[in-house]
Parts: sequence; C-alpha cells; structure tokens
Amino acid sequence: MRPEGYDYDTYSQLAGPLTEPLTESSRATDPSGAGPYRVQYVKLLAREPHPLRAVLLMTLAPVLTGVLLVYLVWPTHWVEREGADAWLIGLDITMLVCVGLIEFFMLVNVISIAHATMVARDPVPVVPEQGTRVAFLTTYVPGKEPLAMVRATLEGAVGIHHTGPVDVWLLDEGDDEQAKALCAELGVRHFTRHGVPEWNRPKGVHKARTKHGNYNAWITVHGDDYDFFASVDTDHVPLPIFLERMMGYFRDPDVAFVVGPQVYGNYDSPVTKAAESQQFLFHALIQRAGNRYRAPMFVGTNNVVRISAVRQIGGLYDSITEDMATGFELHRRRNPGTRRCWRSVYTPDVLAVGEGPASWTDFFTQQMRWSRGTYETLLKQYWKAPFTMPPGRFFSYTLMLVYYPMSAVNWFLGILSCALFLWFGASGTQVAASVWLMLYSDAAALQIGLYLWNRRHNVSPHEPEGSGGLAGMAMSALSAPIYLRSLAAAVLRRPCRFVVTPKGDGTSPDRLLTFRVHLFWAAVLASSLVASAFLDHSHVALHTWAVLALVVSLAPIAVWTVEGSLARRADAARQKQRTVAPVAPVPEVPAPARTPAPTPASAPTPSLTPAAAPASRTTIPSITISSIRVPSTTVSSTTFHGITVVGTTVHSPTLQGTVSLQDAVSSTVVPGTALPVVPVPGAAVPPGATISSTRTGGT
Repeated sequence: MRPEGYDYDTYSQLAGPLTEPLTESSRATDPSGAGPYRVQYVKLLAREPHPLRAVLLMTLAPVLTGVLLVYLVWPTHWVEREGADAWLIGLDITMLVCVGLIEFFMLVNVISIAHATMVARDPVPVVPEQGTRVAFLTTYVPGKEPLAMVRATLEGAVGIHHTGPVDVWLLDEGDDEQAKALCAELGVRHFTRHGVPEWNRPKGVHKARTKHGNYNAWITVHGDDYDFFASVDTDHVPLPIFLERMMGYFRDPDVAFVVGPQVYGNYDSPVTKAAESQQFLFHALIQRAGNRYRAPMFVGTNNVVRISAVRQIGGLYDSITEDMATGFELHRRRNPGTRRCWRSVYTPDVLAVGEGPASWTDFFTQQMRWSRGTYETLLKQYWKAPFTMPPGRFFSYTLMLVYYPMSAVNWFLGILSCALFLWFGASGTQVAASVWLMLYSDAAALQIGLYLWNRRHNVSPHEPEGSGGLAGMAMSALSAPIYLRSLAAAVLRRPCRFVVTPKGDGTSPDRLLTFRVHLFWAAVLASSLVASAFLDHSHVALHTWAVLALVVSLAPIAVWTVEGSLARRADAARQKQRTVAPVAPVPEVPAPARTPAPTPASAPTPSLTPAAAPASRTTIPSITISSIRVPSTTVSSTTFHGITVVGTTVHSPTLQGTVSLQDAVSSTVVPGTALPVVPVPGAAVPPGATISSTRTGGT
C-alpha cells in the first residue's frame, strides 16, 4: 500500500505550502469589502530559469512534424502508375491516405504535448474553511477485494485531519458480516444497497454491481447530511493530510471537485512499475494543463466532490468509466448560485497511495476499460459539448479524448500500410530517402526531447531521480493493440461490463491466451515480412516499421516469459536454502487421538524441539516455524504436538499465509498452502501467545 523508502512528505506538498486565501477585492486592493475567493495558479514555465529554451523546443517540435507531413503528402510525390490495374492504383491511394493520417495524428499528439507544456499550472494551496461537513467514502465488493486491503484503507481514512465534522463510510456491495465487524471495530459507518431493488437496476444511475450505482445509492440516503464527499478506491490508502490539502480550494464556490494524481504503492512488479510510468504524461502534464481551463478530468481514485454539484446532474454518470463521464457532464453545467460554469482543480500533491495492476492480464483489462469509457464519452456525450462548453475547455477535452482513438487507429493504419506494400508492392508516395530520413529523425528527436524535458515535472515519488520514463513510453506502445480491440467493440456496440481490477492476492495469472491480441498482430506482421522476401518487395522504411511493430507485438510475451523464468529460479533458490540435514531416525508409533483440552491462562509457553516428539518416528527433514500466532477469536481448543491451538487455523508471518491443521504430514510447504501437523499430547499455550518451535514432519 505505502512502501517505505519513498519521499511521500515532499511529494504530498508539490503544489507548495498552505497559504491564507486572497479574495478578489483584496487582490484589487478594494477597501469596500471582501469578494468571493477564486483559486489562484502558478504556471510551471514561470519556475524555469530559461523559459525561452523551452518555448523554442515546444515550437520546433510541432513545426518540424508538420513539415514532414506536408513533404510526404505533397502532390508531386504521389505515385503514378501508367497502365496499371485499377486495384493496384486503389491500393496506392489507400497507402497515401494511411501515410497522411499517420503523420497527421502524430502532429496532433505533438501539438497536444507542446500546448500542455506551455499552459500547465499548479493551484496555490489554501487553508480549508472550518466547519465543513465531509463524508469519506470507499467501496467494498466481497470476494473481489481482500478485507485486509479494506482495513488498511479505512485505518488511513480514520486518521485524516479535518477542521470540521467528518465521517468515514464503507459502501458494502454485499452486506458482508466481516465488513460490518471491521466497521464496528474501527468506528466506521456501514452502508449497503444489497437487497434494495430500486438501487440495483439493470442500467442508469442505480445500475447494479457498479461503483457509480453504489455511490448514488449512498447520496440518495445520506447526501443531505454532508457538504462534500471525499473518496478513494478500495486499494488506495489516504495520507493524514488528504483533506487538509484538498478542501481549501472549495472556498471557491464554483469548484465542483478536486482530484489528485494516481500512484502505485505495490512498486515491486515490472508491470506495475511500467504501468505507473505510462501515466506520467497524464498526471504530470495533461491534468495540469486542464487547470488552465479550470477543467482537469475527474479521476475516481482519489478526490473530493461537492455534493450539490453532482446532484445537479442526477448523480454519478452511468458509464464504465463513471469518473470521466461525470466530470464531462459537470463541466457542461453552470453553478445555479453564481451562474458561472462549474470548475475543477487538479493538485499534483500525492495524497493517496494505491495498488496498480501486477500482471499483464490485469493491465490489459484496465486499459481496455479506460479506453472503452473514453469511446463511450465520445459517442454519447461529446457531441453536446460544442453547444454547452466554453471553447477553451472544449479544446482541452478534445485533446484529452482523442488519445485512445488516435493510438488505436495509428496502430491499424501502420500495419495496414506495411501489409499493402509487403504483400502487393503498393506505394502511396515516393520521396528521396535521404530527405525523408533527415526530416523524420529530426522530428522524432524533437518529440523525444520534449517528452524528456517534461520529465522534470514528474509527480511520482517511486520513479528514480533522473529516470527517462522509457518504460512508460514502451507501455503506451504495447497498449495500442488493446485500444484498437476496444475501439472495434465500441463501434460494434458490443456490451462491456464493469470489471473490478483484481487486487492484493487476487492478481489474475498470466497465460499465453492473455496475449492473443498481440499474437494475432505478430502473425500478420511475420507473414507479411516472409511474403515480401518471396515477392521481392523491398523498402527500408517499411521493413523497419514492420519489424518494429513485430517487436512491439512480441515484447509483452517476451517480458512475461523472462519474468516467469526468473521467478522459477528464485523459488528454486529459496527451496534450496530451506533444505536442512535430516534428523536421526526414530521408530514410528501411533499418534493418540485428539481430545479437547482446556487452555489455562497461566500456562507457560513451551519450547518445542525434536526431542519433544514421540519416541518413535520416521526419518524426515525438520521444519522451523517462527512466531506462530495463536488466534484468540475462535471458540474451540485442541492440543497438538505440545501446542494448544484455538480453532482450526494458525497464522505464520514467516510463511505469509494461513496454515491449516490436518492429520497428514506434508512434504512441501509453500507460502499460502496447508501445513499439516501431527496431533500428539503436549502442554497448552494461552490464546494470542507467540511461540518459536521446531518440529519434524515436512520441508
């Protein structure tokens, strides 16, 4: 959740120290009275010692990319085939369109990054207004999310500082008894919509088995009791200053919500590390650019929301990505009290540490859902924006929303153009290789330079100092086939259900079938390259692109294979280290039957060794189990091998799993699997005692 060794203190205050709010009249030195407070901002470029160099880089990158586009599609460079078959001429025209669109989408992407770099800004933090009523919410889906994870989130929530009344709520989808007991233990309020038909509908704001349906049910019942609700995903642990750093912006009456960046605390998996790095541009730059238009995107992982604003639009929006869709609707509406457009604020402060996808299966599922939600917004909501959204805000949203479809279409067009040439020899444009190489290499260098220059605005405490973010760039490229599949499903109106990203020990395992989309495109590219060798269709640029696309298609499979091999080697090494010399043989004698025994409160903790075992046993290696914790919450008691264990399970921090007591002897013990124990007479230990012991009976 929140690993040690990272500078969360610094990264939780990236926006600067808390200040006293300035009203409009005080800024204008108007002595007549105090006007309403408005959020103030500081441009990122204003902090640069050499801003002109940055401006030059941001100008040259899109200009040179535009020059390359014009050069490639210039009419004198079009291919003309005199007397050629009509189908081949048609393929040439298709190739020309593909090249033009690919370069145009590249230009839009560069313009988007350059524009964001120019206008990005951070809000000036202010102290919160005292007395505001806040509900802190998180959800729980029994069977999908570990209760231990929920505990960590709730424990973080109850430790949050606030200058007014705050209640912590668990929104339980299953009315789970264990969840209720946890809430009672921590002083958290429990809510469930389980069994209420009007809150569990097939679609709409109260759609069953969805996050937005859960939240909207709570708002219906308890929304009147609070001014704001703060929320985090179940796998996010909030810092104590969560509200202290977010609530001050709500002094501005037109602020509908405040959001912060998403960082992953389970920073030990290669997939998780690359997934967090992939989000760099969005959280470090694009969201900050949204502050320019007072409209950064709503992100559901950690936020604070004005309840009256979300009620105005009928609750959280019914979408597979309810956060983005809800924010889009709010940014089209006006505050009825001030008649101004609703605003939002993005703070770069890291105020909650979450858990990211730890397997390729979970990462692809996450990217599939995020991209599908974007396509739904484009198809269902975007067309309304030109008539209801300010032009600058509409422009900002457009640049954000086109990322997924552009990545998807670019991937398809790139492979299509390669296949058309490698199979049929089609060529839409003919240019001098030296000129093309010069323009392309210069444009690519400036684009990469712009990306690397922006790395100084990184908001993640986990990435190493000076990191170039190459893993994130690679992850974006690897995701393009997933975005294309999602786009096809959206266009064909295929149903897409909300899927909770597996968390904790519930990480989905990877299989070869996980990479079926990438394997399909790898087969297309490989067959095209083989065909070109037989058909003598040779072109350096197109062969290079085909090979690079093939590498992208096979890269996740290669990483998964290598990662699995390294994991197996590490497991073998650990098993080897656990191997100890066998103990001297002793004859086997039958073990007496288990009988209940009382647990005296004053019984001493025994020290168990092989000598305490029965006088007759088979020769097998011994196992040392340290710090076995005897639970005190169960009701029955039985004596085993000198240990009285209450109930049927014990918990071992050493094995990091639940150890079940059985009658047989196990030959191998792996963390999280059953460890049988032979029942023999012995002294009892009180519930809750911690012991260290050595026994025979397994490896």
